Amino acid sequence: MEQIILIVHLLLALAIIGLIMLQQGKGADMGASFGAGASQTLFGSDGSGNVLTKTTAWLVALFFASSFSLALIANQRSAAVDELDLQIPAAEVVGEPAVVEQELPVVEEDLPAATAPAGSQGDIPELD
Repeated sequence: MEQIILIVHLLLALAIIGLIMLQQGKGADMGASFGAGASQTLFGSDGSGNVLTKTTAWLVALFFASSFSLALIANQRSAAVDELDLQIPAAEVVGEPAVVEQELPVVEEDLPAATAPAGSQGDIPELD
């Protein structure tokens, strides 16, 4: 079904382009009002604008409908599909972790004094 709509959509687009190229611009009507070729037109002195304009409007409406149907088909295909046939487990809701109060280490008040050894002149003091 999608391929048929896509082909119709493409043909409508080409038909709209062709009809728009066949239509005359607003400036081309000035020559027709002075009799320059008005008798040689197939549709009379009004030109072919009325028939081509109506046909273009119908083709544009059909083009819009085919665009809308292609968008609906693409939306339906974008649903999540498990192509590998795997079971996907449902997501588990994990609550906040429980706060465990721990005793923090306490610094002892009685620290040994740092003294340098008697015979060394080093920069690093040693503990008693």
